[in-house]
Amino acid sequence: MSVRLLLDVHVHRTITIALRRRGVDLLTAQEDGSARLADPELLDRATSLGRALVTYDSDLLVEAHRRQREGTRFAGVVYAHLHQVTIRSMVEDLTLISQALEPDDLADRVEFLPL
Repeated sequence: MSVRLLLDVHVHRTITIALRRRGVDLLTAQEDGSARLADPELLDRATSLGRALVTYDSDLLVEAHRRQREGTRFAGVVYAHLHQVTIRSMVEDLTLISQALEPDDLADRVEFLPL
C-alpha cells in the first residue's frame, strides 16, 4: 500500500497537479473541507483519513513534536520549508515517498524535504 497524502492549504496548486499526473493518491485540504481547521484538528483529520499531512507550516512541526513526546499517534507529517525546496524537487520527493514507503514508515514521524 502506498502512502496517501493530505496537502495543507498552502501547498501550491502546481504541485497538486503534477503529483496527480504521476498517479499519487492525494487530497487537498480545500477538497476535504479542512482548509480552515486549526493545526491539531488538521493533523487529526489527516490521521483519520490515513493520510500523511504535507505542509509548509512550521507550527505543525510543534504539534507533531508534542504528539511524539506524549505518545499520541498521527499518520505522519511531511514538512518543506517554503524557501528551501523547489516545486520540482518537492514533486519528485513526494512521488518517491508515496511510492516507496508504506504508511507505517511515516506513522508518528516527521519527514523533511528536500530528501
